[in-house]
Amino acid sequence: MTPVDEDRLERIRGNADYAVKILSEARGEPVDYDLESITWVEGFIERARKRYAEGGVPESLVSTIGCYLGEAIIAEADGQWVDDEAHGPGVLFSNGDAVFPLTKVGKQFEQGLEQGESILSFYTVAVSYIAIGGLRAAEAAEEAS
Repeated sequence: MTPVDEDRLERIRGNADYAVKILSEARGEPVDYDLESITWVEGFIERARKRYAEGGVPESLVSTIGCYLGEAIIAEADGQWVDDEAHGPGVLFSNGDAVFPLTKVGKQFEQGLEQGESILSFYTVAVSYIAIGGLRAAEAAEEAS
């Protein structure tokens, strides 16, 4: 994994800002990088899935919301954007673990909540478990037993 360059970082943040703008308009009140807003965005994705059921979801929508989700994770858990050859853009935490919000948004659009794909649970696990080393602690405990 390599840190994204400044130009790419600017585009990612621009996409996230654009997401906040269009999602706020759709919601009729401000969307922020917080848990309450992410909860609403998850519902937005579920409603949008129905509209795009026949023709497929535009990749630009998945990317824009994915950038927003990544910025929300960074705002709460202090990570940095990276490029991963296998997974694409992701958020790397100081402990070396990473999450891939664009991939997760795509999965929720494709499979939905009924198949277990939730950006809200992804966000919660990322900031309250993965970012603080929960995966590493679980792996160490498993290896010790």
